[in-house]
Amino acid sequence: MCFCLALLGMVSGTASAADFGKEVKWDSQSLIIDGHRVCPVMGEVHYSRIPAEEWASEVRKMKEGGVTIIATYVFWNHVEDREGIFRWDGQRDLRRFLEVCQQQEMPVVLRVGPFCHGEVRNGGIPDWMFAKGCKLRSQDKVFLGYVDKLYRQIYSQIIGLQWKDHGPIIACQFDNEYRGSGDYLMALKKMALAIGFELPFYTRTGWPELSKPVPFGELLPLYGDYADGFWDKSIEPTAGNYYKAFNFKGFRSSTAIGTDLLGKQEEKINKGDEAYPYFTCELGGGMATAYHRRPYIYPEDTYSMALVKLGSGSNLLGYYMYHGGTNPESTTGITLNETQRTLGTANNDLPVKTYDFQAPLGEFGQPYPQYYMLRPLHLFMHDWAETLTQMEASFPVSQDLKKGEDGALRWAIRSQADSGFIFVNNYERLQNLSAKKDVQLQACGISFPKMTIPAKCMAIFPVGIAGLRYATAQLVARRDGRIFMMQVDGVPTTIALQNGKTLRGVKPRGMEKPVYKNIYLLTRSQAEHLFLDETAKTPSAPLNVGCQKLSEAGPLRAIVKGKAKVAEAPTEEDWQQAAVYKILLPLSLENTGERHLLSIEYQGDCARLYANGKLVADNFQYGRPFLYGLWRLPEGCHELELRILPMQDGAPIYLPTEADKTPGERVKSISVVRE
Repeated sequence: MCFCLALLGMVSGTASAADFGKEVKWDSQSLIIDGHRVCPVMGEVHYSRIPAEEWASEVRKMKEGGVTIIATYVFWNHVEDREGIFRWDGQRDLRRFLEVCQQQEMPVVLRVGPFCHGEVRNGGIPDWMFAKGCKLRSQDKVFLGYVDKLYRQIYSQIIGLQWKDHGPIIACQFDNEYRGSGDYLMALKKMALAIGFELPFYTRTGWPELSKPVPFGELLPLYGDYADGFWDKSIEPTAGNYYKAFNFKGFRSSTAIGTDLLGKQEEKINKGDEAYPYFTCELGGGMATAYHRRPYIYPEDTYSMALVKLGSGSNLLGYYMYHGGTNPESTTGITLNETQRTLGTANNDLPVKTYDFQAPLGEFGQPYPQYYMLRPLHLFMHDWAETLTQMEASFPVSQDLKKGEDGALRWAIRSQADSGFIFVNNYERLQNLSAKKDVQLQACGISFPKMTIPAKCMAIFPVGIAGLRYATAQLVARRDGRIFMMQVDGVPTTIALQNGKTLRGVKPRGMEKPVYKNIYLLTRSQAEHLFLDETAKTPSAPLNVGCQKLSEAGPLRAIVKGKAKVAEAPTEEDWQQAAVYKILLPLSLENTGERHLLSIEYQGDCARLYANGKLVADNFQYGRPFLYGLWRLPEGCHELELRILPMQDGAPIYLPTEADKTPGERVKSISVVRE
């Protein structure tokens, strides 16, 4: 296999950039690279939201997490916020980012717009474009003329870096979440081809349904799902149809994505889509926080959705986001975040700076628990790709379960002939699904012994695979003739071999000692860190940092509902009424050669951090600490200003149970931790 050698390179060092450029094909099941079926893991990261000097380390972290393709938007207003002046410098240097991906042997899918969304101002379309008197996102000749200039500029950055040139760029997406005629998308593709784009395949978001389809094979539809959505206007905990993301089903898309822009979406497979492979590009690695709705995403949310999509037949898992970021500054003085007041999108107030997204890797590259939790799944997808991708999905239980329905176990089968995998998901976000007793799973003519499936259990059980008749442990990886399996928490491990031998009550022994010949059983923690070359460091105790209150908060602001009929974020004038604190950073942090995170625990509605009078970070309080990467501070800066606006009782805002809803404001603690 060559396509996923990026991951192989992580563990065996056998990959090289020379693997780029090999033949790429696809059929109704999967991508086929150099004659081998692959099951990629795609992770979204926005290069222009991360300082350029951090790209190499962050791409490497993504690779170590099991990502085998990188997806990234090219935001139009990040590179041309002033008409006719394109910027490809600093963290906008697309070519340099692609060269980093090439060095890390990571294929790239470019999402080139012109409309991207990505919670960027106007969805990425520059403000000046709205004054041109043309119809945006259409075949209007004036609009397409400006898009042509954009695409030519992007092409100038990718010359020599396309797949055919043995470069990393393997595919390209045009526009995003478009619901009009497919003729517009085809016009974008025709334009790109005429300029010089020549890639193995091209994609579009498979939602919403186009009013006129594109010709078959021209653009592969990619799908998505999220555990919750900041865009939902409801301030209830379990709004919308997000619960459906935790049910196995043949329906590929989501009826919950982007309902603020797209309205109600029907649960039906678009005609002809079954002839395409089932790929995703926006499986929620986390979720952003809007001012009016601030979901707290749990690692189980992301893992469960990924397992369910894989069990439902998907052969490419694409996470949005996999790595968070920080909005850059414009040259015009406007902020580049989505707000209710902006010309495009205009449905949600997002923070000015932070785009942490609670992703597996956060805004500053800090790993959240799902980063490790997902790794065994990604290793499995890589090592059993040729087997898994040819297996069809079937659904022994209803595909139309209601929210919180707890009468039956959620499970699905992927199988071919006498081998398969049983996918089990006894988890749904914010619902307390019970343990299921006396469950008897069956697949490929094999009946498992009756067992209890614990609450929150998510697992993949093999049948007729790798010398196993069946096992109640999860396959993770195979290397040098060794099979690595992961114990499923709360489920006694039984390993039934094809030779008739059955091992019961097997206990994990780690990587050093097999439980039987070439079979190794790992704990979840061991599996999550399998093959990672981690340098052991004694964890440093958080260094407490003091702060001095300079001024109390002024009169409480009136929280009004804005254009989109949801609570509006504070204005710059409102921030002048915030409580102000001074933070003095320890001089001992200098010249240590280590990166440190500032962690602020506070009571309040929202907070901002300033360095030398300049806004560097902001936060809508939702239960996790307010973080900032101190290595990004200007040299010699040791004093920061923290502003906090008080929490108000009865505000029309959704706050999770983890948030501190106490009215008022105060600093609870400030500490510095080594990254």
